[in-house]
Amino acid sequence: MIIKKFQGKTEAEAVESAKKELGNNVVIMNVRNVKRKGLFSFLMPQIVEVTVALEAEQERIPASAVRKEEIPQPLVEGIAAGAVRQEKIPGAEPDKTVLGGTDGAATIGGGVQPEAAAFEAKESRVIEEKLDSLHTLLEQQLQKPEEVKEEQKENEGEASELERFMKLLYNTMLDNEVKELYANQIIDEIEKNNKPNMPFDYALANTYQKMILKFGKPIGIQPAEKGPKVVFFVGPTGVGKTTTIAKIASKFSVEEGRKVALLTADTYRIAAAEQLRTYANILEVPFRVIYSTEEVEQALRDFKDYDFILVDTAGHSHQNEPQKEIMNGFLHSVDGLAEKEVFLVLSATTKYRDLLSIADTYSAITDYKLIFTKLDETTTLGNLLNLKLHTGASLSYVTCGQNVPDDIETFNPQKTVKQLLGGRKN
Repeated sequence: MIIKKFQGKTEAEAVESAKKELGNNVVIMNVRNVKRKGLFSFLMPQIVEVTVALEAEQERIPASAVRKEEIPQPLVEGIAAGAVRQEKIPGAEPDKTVLGGTDGAATIGGGVQPEAAAFEAKESRVIEEKLDSLHTLLEQQLQKPEEVKEEQKENEGEASELERFMKLLYNTMLDNEVKELYANQIIDEIEKNNKPNMPFDYALANTYQKMILKFGKPIGIQPAEKGPKVVFFVGPTGVGKTTTIAKIASKFSVEEGRKVALLTADTYRIAAAEQLRTYANILEVPFRVIYSTEEVEQALRDFKDYDFILVDTAGHSHQNEPQKEIMNGFLHSVDGLAEKEVFLVLSATTKYRDLLSIADTYSAITDYKLIFTKLDETTTLGNLLNLKLHTGASLSYVTCGQNVPDDIETFNPQKTVKQLLGGRKN
């Protein structure tokens, strides 16, 4: 894994520098403003510094490259205060040991330690403190990249503690409904690079970086190179497609001054069409109900000078074959006529098995990017990672309420991974 800093007058300029050197697959880990150096620096505007990461099999940061003095002091104290321990349970068999978990007392082989619950609560607080300081840790590592010698002493107790720490992260991912298969893959990949004397914070930061890279860079809606960009929104009923379209249309029209037209192919629900018509009136943008693929092509001609044509589609059961055929016709009606994108809108509250069935159904029709809604209605975000890894589709936006246009944002992998690893919800 390559981690590096780049600077520029703007974030876009710094990111462009990173892409020129490392390629387009870089993942932005952190963005911050830094002051210029020099005698008259106070008269000059700040510059933007981005920290990026790139997964490369030939580039692995060795454990020996991290020195104890590189770990922020509060984190070192946290480790000393909350390191996972191995203790004998009175009256238990020799192989029964206490394992710090995320909820309640947990043991290997049975039995309960009286102090386990308090210990685990303390351990969870320690992890949250470490997650809050991950960017600081990465900064420290980047500021001192020189190689250091490996510690001569290998302590089996430390190796056991590191093992237990990784087990704690694993259990936290499962509690957040990350699929067991993917949680195992992440832990296995991290443990390949772990060494017995590796600091806890390095293992945590490595897990954090690995999961961010698995999510990849979020991809939002971009204008077409020529003509309007036609954007279809598909998905089951009740996930909030219409409200999501209104939020995106408002961002483009009001905040960016783009020319936007709204279409709906949802002729099954009068309320859905009227809802989108109301939003169109408020935004003062064109609105049209379409009943056939020919009307889509006509709209494309009528709005040829627009930046975006956003199309709401009928929500239906992914098991309804006739409706799937109709949907397929709409989605491919502009092929060869205009640039298009398709977004599969899903609710974060939907059961994982149903999400898989929905995603697989639409995968058979077209390529798509993902939008997750109703993040405010769930306490676990594991399905975001599960669907990303299952489909390979990019995550673009998430919504967390009904307010238009405020309750939508570009997907933030850093914030999501922090929550998946037990950090506080911002």
